[in-house]
Amino acid sequence: MTGAELISIEPATGTQLWTGTIGDVDRDVAAARAAWPEWASRPFTVRVELMRRFANVVRARAEEFADLIARETGKPMWEARNEIEAVIGKVDISVAAYAERTSNRKLEGALGARNALRHKPHGVLGVLGPFSFPAQLPNGHIVPALLAGNAVVFKPSEKTPASGKLLVDCYHAAGIPAGVVRFLAGGPAEGQSLATHPGLDGLLFTGSARAGLLLHRQFAEVPNRILTLELGGNNPIVVWDTPDIHAAAVVVVQSAFLSAGQRCTAARRLIVRDGHHRPLVEAIGALIDRLIVAEPHETPAPFMGPVIDNEAADLVQEKVVELILRGGQPIKHLNRPIASRPFLTPALIDVTNVAQRPDEEIFGPVLQMVRVPDFATAIAEANATRFGLAASLLGGNPQLYDQFWANIRAGIVNWNRPTNGTPANAPFGGTGLSGNHRPGGFYAADHCAYPVASSETELIRASIGVGLRDA
Repeated sequence: MTGAELISIEPATGTQLWTGTIGDVDRDVAAARAAWPEWASRPFTVRVELMRRFANVVRARAEEFADLIARETGKPMWEARNEIEAVIGKVDISVAAYAERTSNRKLEGALGARNALRHKPHGVLGVLGPFSFPAQLPNGHIVPALLAGNAVVFKPSEKTPASGKLLVDCYHAAGIPAGVVRFLAGGPAEGQSLATHPGLDGLLFTGSARAGLLLHRQFAEVPNRILTLELGGNNPIVVWDTPDIHAAAVVVVQSAFLSAGQRCTAARRLIVRDGHHRPLVEAIGALIDRLIVAEPHETPAPFMGPVIDNEAADLVQEKVVELILRGGQPIKHLNRPIASRPFLTPALIDVTNVAQRPDEEIFGPVLQMVRVPDFATAIAEANATRFGLAASLLGGNPQLYDQFWANIRAGIVNWNRPTNGTPANAPFGGTGLSGNHRPGGFYAADHCAYPVASSETELIRASIGVGLRDA
């Protein structure tokens, strides 16, 4: 496929946005390998300064960058601007994380020895990014990797290559050498080729659980390479004994439908107490009816735009039909107002009576409601998934939240907050099919360098006290 064209289409309008040439994996990995030794040998302070220049470049191009993300993903401009702010903020957060998680340290030694703990970069790391946050999420891998002294080959999603290209252009404009950060345009074939390339020392991946499982199997044969998996979730949000129904409904809607439901932390399952759920359902329904679903630059600003493309919209519709055929009761129907475009209105479906509910991540604006008789059953229902990324409890009291926190199986556990409310200075990751226990966020520094323990003295001092014959 090298030399062929890759085309990016605006999901909201169907307009061609960007064209580029599919890259050469061997060439880009070779360029990164050649550039890596000099980059790794630069003082950490130099790398920090260059990364701060990168943040300033992005800041100067923020509106242009946000506009491109909005057009390429379909997300509203306000959300694209928030993404750019996260890209800029990642630099200072990563510098702090490096100092806390992977800094050089002196340790106590015996007999005058100096014991030290230092960290070395792995070498050349591949980064595979998703379309949902085409700048923020890959940047969350790339910045810590560069600070640690790695070189990076970055392949963005084939659905958002223009945003990925602009991100890499900003690195180069800041003075980071072209060989140290490589942009690789391509589709699944190029992603597979990069992931399995013998010139890589590791892969940092954000994407679907299915792709993550395949990568995990492949990397089982190369334990010398680092693999980090940030995958999806079938995330529960439990609403229990809350006095403020409207506020709970707002948090549920934010959790489920921001980014048209295309967030790995989006709430997929709403768990409520049977018999006490009707006021909440009515409040959620009233909010859904008011949500503006439109093109990213519309006025007034939309709450959400389309899903990424018609293929994705078709799949979401098929999954909803499947739920209904299994016995799900639509409370708010999933509608597609423009048949030729991937706009979808939010759906709320009661699946309490659906036997053997599919445990999968429907990557779109679909929220499934399950009614349960008591809180113990609510926790059991929340844990009835192979995933374990995010979970949230709305309502209750500190004792109930303690019970929830202690028993829920997830890497992100919130109280009276959305499932997608994760602080930038905290680790980000999950259990089960949501990851491989290498969280990103603040802990990304952990998998961008490896520890080296040293015992050092200026003179050799040694003796053998036992086990020798007399001289």
